Amino acid sequence: MKVLMVGATGTYAHLVVPALKKRNVTVRALARDGGKAAIARQNGADETAIGDLRDPASLRAALVGVDGVFTLTPAFAPDESQMGIAMVQATREAGVRKLVFQSAIHPSIAAMVNHRAKQPVEEAIFESGLEYCVLEPTMFMQNLDGAVVSAKERGVVVTPYSKMSKMCYVDYRDVAEVIALALTSDRLSYGTFELCGPGMYSQTDVAALLGEILGRSVEAGEMSTAEWARGLPPGPLGEGLAEMMDHYDHYGLPGGNALVLSAILERDPRTLREYFSEQASPESRAFVGGKLDPSLRVQAVR
Repeated sequence: MKVLMVGATGTYAHLVVPALKKRNVTVRALARDGGKAAIARQNGADETAIGDLRDPASLRAALVGVDGVFTLTPAFAPDESQMGIAMVQATREAGVRKLVFQSAIHPSIAAMVNHRAKQPVEEAIFESGLEYCVLEPTMFMQNLDGAVVSAKERGVVVTPYSKMSKMCYVDYRDVAEVIALALTSDRLSYGTFELCGPGMYSQTDVAALLGEILGRSVEAGEMSTAEWARGLPPGPLGEGLAEMMDHYDHYGLPGGNALVLSAILERDPRTLREYFSEQASPESRAFVGGKLDPSLRVQAVR
């Protein structure tokens, strides 16, 4: 089987590549330029196709000879919905049978652009006639890597929303496993699945859990969304992030029911405790020789 994949150079989505290759899938990565194509190959992609979600002709060329598509959309892009719909249309026109789309949990939350932008893409998929699978993962545990570093180095974790806001999480490696399963079998065909690990956690809960794992005192701090937003770049990205943090401040991110993910994986999903224990270990990628990996320092103090 050959799959065209969007996101092979992504911060988290690159983890889909090894999950697919484990199932003997040939991965063709969609890359915007030669530099991105080289990164995709470093991440394990077998082939690359230069293309852009804003360029339908490049998508049609990239789709030649593939059996399935995994796609996602760049959050906070002003034309995010249009890019997602363009891939759906190109997949249908190319005669490719199967498409798996990484959406977001609660795309019905109109107050957050990175959620509501997924809704038109889902609608286009449902109307396409394709054999689809729509996945709606919650916030990734990997987003908390900086919190692990900050807790270990400074004994504090800080968020730009209330430390009492309850959030739900999922390990992206579990999401990647579901994506690979959806592409390589019919078991998840024509399904829309919410993917959550178990439980909801406030930042106070996160601090307590990290303190227990690290064997030290860890405090939960917070800064106001308005204060944090002053450092954001102008434009759609900054506006979208501020909008998201403001919503988290008021409502958190409800979820945490792991029933669907457990049923799909046929095992228990990774828990936040398990993830933190792994990340806090001396062998973790976050620390090199017992010292903080400099690439994570911005995350740690944000």
